[in-house]
Amino acid sequence: MDAVQQANSGHPGTPMALAPAAWVLWSRHLQHDPTNPDWLDRDRFVLSCGHASMLLYSLLHLNGYDLSLEEIRNFRQWNSATPGHPERGHTPGVETTTGPLGQGVGNAVGMALAERLLAARFNQPDHDLISHRTWAFASDGDMMEGVCSEAASLAGHLKLGKLTVVYDDNRITIDGSTDLSFSEDVGARFEAYGWHVIRVENGNDLAAIDAAYREATAHDDRPTLINLRTVIADPAPTKRNTAEAHGAPLGAEEIARTKAILGWPGEAFHVPTEVQEQIGELRSAGGERFAQWKARRDRWASAHPDLALALDDALNHRLPDGWDAGLPSFEGVDGLATRQASAACLNALSPRIETLIGGSADLAGSTGVALKQ
Repeated sequence: MDAVQQANSGHPGTPMALAPAAWVLWSRHLQHDPTNPDWLDRDRFVLSCGHASMLLYSLLHLNGYDLSLEEIRNFRQWNSATPGHPERGHTPGVETTTGPLGQGVGNAVGMALAERLLAARFNQPDHDLISHRTWAFASDGDMMEGVCSEAASLAGHLKLGKLTVVYDDNRITIDGSTDLSFSEDVGARFEAYGWHVIRVENGNDLAAIDAAYREATAHDDRPTLINLRTVIADPAPTKRNTAEAHGAPLGAEEIARTKAILGWPGEAFHVPTEVQEQIGELRSAGGERFAQWKARRDRWASAHPDLALALDDALNHRLPDGWDAGLPSFEGVDGLATRQASAACLNALSPRIETLIGGSADLAGSTGVALKQ
């Protein structure tokens, strides 16, 4: 966990307070395989509070992903695999690029919806191919953003029960206490959206955090918000629970005193031998999970070859032969609204492209996305 603590010496953020919840999730609940980071049915993890990127990088390193300690040392340096905000396609194990607050929650809702659509399309009564969960960590800043509210409302309406958001409720902003500009009851708001809300009052209580995760996975009828009360920069002796810990480095002296409180060696980026051994155990456990799913996939593909081909086409972005055969021509047509032309094209494409997905909140008739088939 030393790499998590070291993050505060170089970049503002909240990884120290979130580290216990993150470690419990990644080591006990998240279904993933460090040796196969793009495994189709892995659980998705989204760090919506992307400013705490070192937390994610530390988790990836300590779980055995292809992210070396040297890359951890190169945090925020040019051409490193550890940029200031996580970037999809740049660092193994990063599911989505996050930085603008609220967008990660929106992405997580989209991933949970994608899981449901994939399961509905490809699962069969005799074969359960797709069944993963989406987890997200979010901050006060995320909860203040409109995109978070809108996405959460949709998730509650659609009852996306395989989605869990952990809200890091530390009540600190870069300007001071959150009550300067934000005083609502976030849990009550999410309950109104139709979410299951669990409150954990101590961000260092591993047993309570573990129990909350278990409760969340037991409620597949609706999404879950875990309202986790944390103390920023805990246990830094003079910076814990202060705005300074959010907006400035702790500094060498504060780091040294914090390590002394924790009984941690003074060596920078120290990873104990027992933790290094656990990395191998976590990699092995992930490999076993992937192997079990691969065996299920092979049985499914053997029993349903047409579905297997369709899934392979979708994953490799291949359109079916003749997908554009029925597209209408608008040559010589005057006065046709673009939404009407779009509706004609959508109705022609939808029978041929089963992965075509779209929708409308309440304007389907006007925008032409209410398909005739």
